[in-house]
Amino acid sequence: MKQKLYLWIEDYLFFPNAFQKIISFLLLPLTFIYMLIILIKRAMAKEIEFGIPIISVGNIIVGGSGKTPITIKLASKYENVCVILRGYGRESKGLFVVSSNGKVLVDVKTSGDEAMLLAKSLKNASVIVSENRIKAILKAKELGCKIVFLDDGFSKYQISKFNILLRPKDEPTNIFCLPSGGYREPKGFYAQADIELLEGTDFKRVITIKKDAVEKELPSKTVLITAISKPKRLLEFLPKDIKMISFPDHYDFTNEDIKNIQEKYKDYSFLTTGKDFVKLEKFNFKNLYLMDLDIKIDDKVDFSLMNEYIESFNKGVEK
Repeated sequence: MKQKLYLWIEDYLFFPNAFQKIISFLLLPLTFIYMLIILIKRAMAKEIEFGIPIISVGNIIVGGSGKTPITIKLASKYENVCVILRGYGRESKGLFVVSSNGKVLVDVKTSGDEAMLLAKSLKNASVIVSENRIKAILKAKELGCKIVFLDDGFSKYQISKFNILLRPKDEPTNIFCLPSGGYREPKGFYAQADIELLEGTDFKRVITIKKDAVEKELPSKTVLITAISKPKRLLEFLPKDIKMISFPDHYDFTNEDIKNIQEKYKDYSFLTTGKDFVKLEKFNFKNLYLMDLDIKIDDKVDFSLMNEYIESFNKGVEK
């Protein structure tokens, strides 16, 4: 029942049916108030310069659009990098250094799933979680980092930064901001990006099925377990007859959840994403497969503006 509710909300926000459109229109007064607050915050923000290149990888719709894998792809090209993010879904509060120069310092409950994925993927970088991005940037400078990547930092108007905005391959048919639609910022804000990357044109997701870090064929009887935003987007990479069990974004799986799934699907293998894997690996799965995600950025994408921005602060930071 809960899974159907999550998928219903997803459809309402992005691709509503006739009934959902009626609800969306009824909520428009609240949406106008929300947009007014966004515009006031943006107009009143005074940008802070930190003397270090800060690159934000963000989007303006609710949920995932590839921010974390794109951040991994870009940040891996530089040395002395720190990735900063809020750490949604973590049990901790405040600022934590998740990893320092590739050494993981906390557990996934403290870091949150995305931060742990970043920490394990970036072997030479540091990762910090904090609700207060300004404090986190100052901490990164204290650690000696020379470049900061903000995962989902577009809405931090008070931070002077270089903005990369990701655009979904399938544009939502619902063009409204919350709560009438799935946009966190007005759609016109794409014009504020220094670089805009369109999925399917500027970058593509490349999925490899792995088990114990080795590429494998996916068994015919498989259940996908995931707790990411817009989980149905995973199905385009998988066989049509695969079963899917989805939980809310950043959900913290419990022993009871896993026990119930394993009992219901005794003869099945299980598949999950990298973001979910950092939370599921502690459970007793003998047949857990991984959707290993890589990002392929088109050679035609021009990053010269970003490189010029970085070089204006530092020299010789790129490998």
